Amino acid sequence: MTQRAAIEVEALVREFRKGPRAVDGIDLAVSSGEIYGFLGPNGAGKSTTVLMLTTLLPPTSGHAWVGGFEIGRHGADVRAVIGAALQEAALDAILTGREHLVLQATLQGLSGEHRRRRAQELLERVGLTEAADRRVGGYSGGMKRRLDLALALVHSPRILFLDEPTTGLDPQSRASLWEEVARLAHDEGMTVFLTTQYLEEADALADRIGIIDHGRIVAEGTPAQLKERVADDLRLELVLEPGAALPELPPFVLRDVGSGQRHLATVAASAAAAAVGWAEAAKLDGTFEEYRLGPATLEDVYVELVGRPDALSNGNGVPAPDPATSLEDARVRAA
Repeated sequence: MTQRAAIEVEALVREFRKGPRAVDGIDLAVSSGEIYGFLGPNGAGKSTTVLMLTTLLPPTSGHAWVGGFEIGRHGADVRAVIGAALQEAALDAILTGREHLVLQATLQGLSGEHRRRRAQELLERVGLTEAADRRVGGYSGGMKRRLDLALALVHSPRILFLDEPTTGLDPQSRASLWEEVARLAHDEGMTVFLTTQYLEEADALADRIGIIDHGRIVAEGTPAQLKERVADDLRLELVLEPGAALPELPPFVLRDVGSGQRHLATVAASAAAAAVGWAEAAKLDGTFEEYRLGPATLEDVYVELVGRPDALSNGNGVPAPDPATSLEDARVRAA
């Protein structure tokens, strides 16, 4: 029998009735112990893919194996080896954090003493010991996210699905969650499938990244490999004064996609001096509030491929969900 990757997908499709072809024949493979970052704008198909891989949504066609089990034929086996923290945490405001974990451990069949030990261990791991016996209704958004992660880990899954886990979190909470995700993969060998709209998150955490747009994977590789696409370019970030219009772009600008007051332009390295001169003149004219010129980043790769930086969250707001939003608060923890 052929040994399959931790997650293996072949020509996976999901069409919604009277709706979009949300996932359009994607192929991918994620190795054991790998953190795979799944990037894309709102509605690109990220969450729909996760819902299929976690058996919450049947595919229209194609095949996928998770933990060696085919999602359409062995759903219970898939659910036994995975944990999932989806976009909306399904938490009961009346229960405490500890009660949530003990209940989840009970559903997973852990013995009385084992479930209490496991609950305490996970509370310590995600930094919720002081709030363990408080009702979850009084938790902050970051605390709820951390509890949701702990719930996904109760049964020590081999594969962890995280769907936009840090959306809306403050920088300190995001950094804490990043640290724990990296530890799970690198120290415990857990496979992590991470969907995100934060480019810096994917860059910092992911061993490999797949970029999906309109239901299709448009690029895949390590962060370094993806950055090689724009290795010889420079990134010119322009912040317009309120009410100012973007002036006509000079010929040395290779790419530009506007996003309100913030514009990202890509220029050839040989045009650096010309770019600075043009930006300085526009700043003196009151067009630009500020500008920055530096090495191209993963965001520039994204702009090149997808062309819509505004579709990625900058951490100041909650991104719009994928088409399967109504299912996002379902849990995948019971076998």
